[in-house]
Amino acid sequence: MKAIKRLKKVGDYHKLANLAAPEHPLISLIDYSNVQYPDDISELSWTQDYYTIGLKRNVAYKLFYGQQEYDFDEGLMTFVAPNQVMSLSSNPNIRHSPSGWLLLIHPDFLWNTTLVEKIQKYEFFGYTINEALFLSEREETMMGDLLQNIQREYQSNIDKFSQNIIISQIELLLNYAERFYERQFITRKIVNHKILDGLELILKDYFKDESLIDKGIPSVQWVADSLNLSPNYLSSMLKSLTGMSTQQHIHQKLIEKAKAQLSTTTLSISEIAYNLGFEQPASFTKLFKNKTKMSPLEFRKTFN
Repeated sequence: MKAIKRLKKVGDYHKLANLAAPEHPLISLIDYSNVQYPDDISELSWTQDYYTIGLKRNVAYKLFYGQQEYDFDEGLMTFVAPNQVMSLSSNPNIRHSPSGWLLLIHPDFLWNTTLVEKIQKYEFFGYTINEALFLSEREETMMGDLLQNIQREYQSNIDKFSQNIIISQIELLLNYAERFYERQFITRKIVNHKILDGLELILKDYFKDESLIDKGIPSVQWVADSLNLSPNYLSSMLKSLTGMSTQQHIHQKLIEKAKAQLSTTTLSISEIAYNLGFEQPASFTKLFKNKTKMSPLEFRKTFN
């Protein structure tokens, strides 16, 4: 079992990567070509109390974010939130020297700024499997420039404007990342449509089973795990393709099955609710009315 370290401060990562102490205690841009992990790095896992934004090429390691591999053999940018378990293993496919940037941001740096809460709404910090951000050469240059602007600002004489200027640069970087991820979902339609087909099959099989009364309604986490994706990534991808989140797809299947039972059986509303995995018939009635604008009983009456 791998030993787990906790990196509380930006400086803790500097020590792990054999770097000089950071110039600022709460934010640091690292030239990735200077990173030198210890020889036993593949035997270590760690959690970190800070955000990490990477823009890297020729990474000599495969990164594991939680239990899943974060694939950036071709993608360039990675986004890691605090309190995630990280680990590395060697990447035999890399034959060139690593390059790029690693931005570390401690949450304390965000205090009293617009980003303190907003940063948690950028869903790509929660993508725990195989979706590094792909960039064109022009986009890579632009993102690299933004990262270096941040560095230049914290390296200059700190004054009352410094934090706001740095925060605005970080926010601009994240907004561009959000735009590029949205484009990535759209341009990778073949892969994403396979995921959509997989979702359809999983839900069809789940709701075909007559033991929903025992299994209950499938959770978003269960669906995402079945597809080997993170919940945030799956919902973001589905929204870009269908306009609906994972939860909305689950509800759509529930309503379809409910309509079939309401129109073709004489089961009571309570029996149908329990058959569909609801613990309380009132919850079923509320969801059905929210989705169809009529109660289950009103819907049934349209067939009489």
